[in-house]
Amino acid sequence: MSTKIFPTAQDAENAFYEALERGDLEGMMAVWAEDEEIVCVHPAGPRLTGQDQVRQSWAKLFADGPGAQLHVTQQVAISAMMLAVHSVFENFSLEGAAPGDARPLPIVATNVYLRTAAGWRMIVHHASPAPAQPAQPAAAGPRDSGPKILH
Repeated sequence: MSTKIFPTAQDAENAFYEALERGDLEGMMAVWAEDEEIVCVHPAGPRLTGQDQVRQSWAKLFADGPGAQLHVTQQVAISAMMLAVHSVFENFSLEGAAPGDARPLPIVATNVYLRTAAGWRMIVHHASPAPAQPAQPAAAGPRDSGPKILH
């Protein structure tokens, strides 16, 4: 049972990413709700549900110890009284990578937090590889504003 209290969803998010970067399993699981309805999807991985599957997945990822530096960017946060949804880019730099391979590995993640009696807790983490970013296009003219993407 977790004894940490996260007064805000952002506090829970900060603790999640600190635990992820440190490879700290107990710190990671302290962020998650103590509920069997939690869901975690790692990049290109299956949907994991419940405390056991989520804990096992993080234990496996952390087995080799900390190995990446992480920089979270472009957070979009949607908050309500009992629920918060954060969309972020997770930029990982792998330790020990060859100099040419040291570029960050971008991941798009959605984190969902629920306000509980024990403070804010994560109930969903869904991470996917970010699509390759195209080169910056030349300045568009007034009639050429690029494609319109609705969804």
